[in-house]
Amino acid sequence: MDSDRRGQWLRGVLDLCVLALLREGESYGYQLAQSLEAAGIGPIQGGTLYPVLLRLQRTGLVTADWREGASGPARKYYRLTDSGRATLRQGGSAWLAFVAPVTGLVTKGVDG
Repeated sequence: MDSDRRGQWLRGVLDLCVLALLREGESYGYQLAQSLEAAGIGPIQGGTLYPVLLRLQRTGLVTADWREGASGPARKYYRLTDSGRATLRQGGSAWLAFVAPVTGLVTKGVDG
């Protein structure tokens, strides 16, 4: 798959993916980037991820606070808010409603 197309798709769903990861518990940016990569969505560079986190914070979908690191620099930890959980539920439903017919179209006749 060409990287331009993949990048366009990712821009459309990265917020939703980050919210989904934060549903599991608080996390900091680098850890989120690693989780996205482990899920097969990454690699996601900081120049892409941190603006998403800032936007989610500004819109009240996540909260954040700085904490001193035990063996390194302070880290900014992000947590999902109640509004973020509601947005994730709505966005997840909308995503599934969108992807199901697309999957049906692109897989029709692939095996035969």
